[in-house]
Amino acid sequence: MANIKSAKKRINVIERQTGENKSYKSKIATYVKKYKLAVDNKETENAQKLLSEVFSLVDSAVSKGIMQKATANRKKSRLSQYTSSK
Repeated sequence: MANIKSAKKRINVIERQTGENKSYKSKIATYVKKYKLAVDNKETENAQKLLSEVFSLVDSAVSKGIMQKATANRKKSRLSQYTSSK
């Protein structure tokens, strides 16, 4: 356990940021699931809309530092391939 006041404060900040990051990643995962469900049900119009939303969320996560750029590019690439495989 930290003894210094600033170290204790940093622990609290890190916990809060970790929670926010997990929440954002969960939001992305939810949209990915919705997108895959739309593709599986052959709802092309809805799937395209969801895909653009997922891309936007992933790009936003990169700019916020939640996700690395290579990870985001890999996710987007795999989602694009999911569309063409179905």
